Amino acid sequence: MQQVAIGIDLGGTQVRAALVDEQGRILARLAEPTDALAGPDRVLAQICGLADRLLAASKPASVVGVGVSAPGPLDTVAGVATDIPTLPGFVDFPLKAELQKRFPFPVDLENDAIAAAIGEWQFGIGKGLDNLVYVTVSTGIGGGVISDGRVIRGRKGMAAHVGHMSVVPDGELCPCGNRGCFEAYGSGPAFARRAQLRAMESRGTTIGRDGGAIDSRSVFAAARNGDPLANQLVDEEAEILGRGFTSLIHIFSPDIIVMGGGLSHEFDRLQPGIQAYISQWAMSAFKDVKVMLAALDQNSGLIGAAGLAFLAGKVAPT
Repeated sequence: MQQVAIGIDLGGTQVRAALVDEQGRILARLAEPTDALAGPDRVLAQICGLADRLLAASKPASVVGVGVSAPGPLDTVAGVATDIPTLPGFVDFPLKAELQKRFPFPVDLENDAIAAAIGEWQFGIGKGLDNLVYVTVSTGIGGGVISDGRVIRGRKGMAAHVGHMSVVPDGELCPCGNRGCFEAYGSGPAFARRAQLRAMESRGTTIGRDGGAIDSRSVFAAARNGDPLANQLVDEEAEILGRGFTSLIHIFSPDIIVMGGGLSHEFDRLQPGIQAYISQWAMSAFKDVKVMLAALDQNSGLIGAAGLAFLAGKVAPT
């Protein structure tokens, strides 16, 4: 009998749902824009509606459970969304309990970056490894850690908020309220802000000269076309990421660092600079740790959420 899990990836922009089998294959998937401003009841109705539509269309033989990936901070021990910035009303909200009322299957809740780490560990680039650090580099920077073949969750299940380790004393203001965080320097918006400021000061760049938005996508496009400033900015971004990744390598001693998120779409351009920084500045015993591209792309969290249901149900993914 084929066993499947329902994976839910709840974000401020989209709610995605999928039926996933024991090998991590997506059998069916649906998504719709998150009606975030309508509040928790409406968002939970969206989650259940997507799941119902998947089940009605696919008629799976056996559903082992529902795994939900959501942005933090989450107290996954208590099952509570403490304060999700992109989802108004999700403040001290008992997300797991409210979903469990609505589903006849066991529900598990996980921080989105930890869920992505689980996805890559169970089904992606980290399959077969006992130690990895997953880092998503996108609107923010988040992470998940697998150590000695176990998911590191820490107090309240809030481990691996890697974007908020300090990299510059009294540095740039981070959205978390602190200064000098890795996220404040290495995230997509931080990269775009640097590009905007430097483009204003440079006469020789093509960045922004067409009147379009100056964002990470336009900077990488300009770099591919040979723009010197754009290439300098990309090299600086790779160095910033390399600095953060080197700290994570020293702390967790992983087999690999897995990079996901929006900026990972430019992995081929960033990876040489990241790896060069690690080779230069990591302690000698750690210089051989490779940075790898997430194999599941933007589905790491969705598949990882489904993987939660298999792990909780003691069904070993193969």
